[in-house]
Amino acid sequence: MSFEYMVTILSRLSVESVVTFLSILLWSKTRDTAWMFVILGVIVSYGESVFQTLRAFGIVNSELLVLRGVPVFNLVLSNLPMLFFAVAFIIMIFRRSLR
Repeated sequence: MSFEYMVTILSRLSVESVVTFLSILLWSKTRDTAWMFVILGVIVSYGESVFQTLRAFGIVNSELLVLRGVPVFNLVLSNLPMLFFAVAFIIMIFRRSLR
């Protein structure tokens, strides 16, 4: 594994861990549905980064569950944060349009 790749992984994990910690602090202070979905998106995104790091080091097999040649776990982890963000944005759009 190259030095540049290692620095990229460690910097991403460091920044995302701070963001995840702050989002968990916000979670305890808000009950807004849209914010909850944003927070869930951040947490799942951090989980994806941790999983990709463990996969890069060879600790975890990336093909834990394969369906017709597609690694389902990778697919879900990579798309779930954006789905949570989309749900939060949709909630905010409907909330603003109903007023």
